[in-house]
Amino acid sequence: MTTYAFPPGGMPEMTDDPASNGAHFTDSYAFIPASTMRDITASLLPRWFETRAWIIARPMTGFAETFAQYAVEVAPDGGSDNPEPDRDAEAVLFIAKGSMELIVAGQTHILREGGYAYIPPRSRWTLRNAGTVPLKFHWIRRKYVHADPYDDPSPFVTADQEVPINWMNDDQNWGTTRFVSPDDMRHDMHVNIVTFKPGGRIPFAETHVMEHGLYVLEGTAKYLLNERWVDVGPGDFMWLRAFCPQACIATGDTNFRYLLYKDVNRHVELTL
Repeated sequence: MTTYAFPPGGMPEMTDDPASNGAHFTDSYAFIPASTMRDITASLLPRWFETRAWIIARPMTGFAETFAQYAVEVAPDGGSDNPEPDRDAEAVLFIAKGSMELIVAGQTHILREGGYAYIPPRSRWTLRNAGTVPLKFHWIRRKYVHADPYDDPSPFVTADQEVPINWMNDDQNWGTTRFVSPDDMRHDMHVNIVTFKPGGRIPFAETHVMEHGLYVLEGTAKYLLNERWVDVGPGDFMWLRAFCPQACIATGDTNFRYLLYKDVNRHVELTL
């Protein structure tokens, strides 16, 4: 059965070594383990009700440059009629637990675990917890970069369960669930799910222009971040700066899966 990790909240045992979780923050990558995402590190958001959020990544010097990433928990009857303060922001929502009522472009959608929504910039949308248990979802925000002569994207709703995995090799041990076609030039970001079967691996140290945000949804792996191999598991987050070497070896006896952000399909800016 597929499960989707989410910050644990609460508080750890007071006997734990505060430095034992292995968190790293560098100029080329960050490893932010699930154990750091506790009640005291959650934030409240303007115009959201009965809601708290872990802001895992944000644009800042020496960290994420092109996106912000939240893990949002909404109590029953909570939500927002004005969720997005930046009219130029686009969004991907991915449901980890519970049930969401999303109204976008005048259409009402009910999303459940594994549900996925893309919301383009300048959209009017609202969001409510549609169930009786807390709604938990991942929210990736990016300031949209328009490219002529292409139209801006349209909103859409789908689900992890509805999109086949595109396997990267004949062994089918490493693949990507692509919610947007790679050659759709309207889109300037991809938010995909990457799946490794036990023992699956990235067979070389990738370096590339795309910035990455990776939130581990399930399973375990050893992940290469620049020069360091890190043991990762459900709820851990990794940020990789452009060109940071990366590779992966799935461990354990279940699939290793993560939600992946990357910026795509645009020329690079020539000034800092």
